[in-house]
Amino acid sequence: MILTDQQIRAEMERGTIVVQPYDPSCLGTNSYDVHLGRYLATYDDAVLDARRHNTITTFEMSAEEGYVLQPGILYLGVTEEYTETHAHVPFLEGKSSVGRLGIDIHATAGKGDVGFCNHWTLEISVSMPVRVYPGMPIGQLIYFGLQGDVQTFYNRKQSAKYNERTDRPVESMMWKNRF
Repeated sequence: MILTDQQIRAEMERGTIVVQPYDPSCLGTNSYDVHLGRYLATYDDAVLDARRHNTITTFEMSAEEGYVLQPGILYLGVTEEYTETHAHVPFLEGKSSVGRLGIDIHATAGKGDVGFCNHWTLEISVSMPVRVYPGMPIGQLIYFGLQGDVQTFYNRKQSAKYNERTDRPVESMMWKNRF
């Protein structure tokens, strides 16, 4: 089941859900709104290789001028908010207003793991040029309850590739997998 606003607030008081910074006006009926952080990144190479470490160039957007995203380029963004989820499964979805601008905020990685503690990296693509700004509402976190006990939380997993706390986008770590 999806947590309601009252349940999300109660879990925050228990410490099983953490959102920093927290703004009560961002709490929706059954979600919490998150915002675009000030950093974006693009891959350095035109052709990415799943078996290789693909490097990125990170840059900071101007708060006044924003940044114009272009179609055909994969941008890595980041949420302004740092989050922790210790007893629920978080899902990140784009806000409908963002979708109506032709912005997709994730290619496939909308689900988090129990124990994920970090800023969310966004896989941003656009259908037409669009100017974005740091601090703009970009998505909403939805929390699902669990059935059963968790054996290994994400932040304690030896194989977890995205545990290093950062407020900057993180490139794909697929190359760390064996295949």
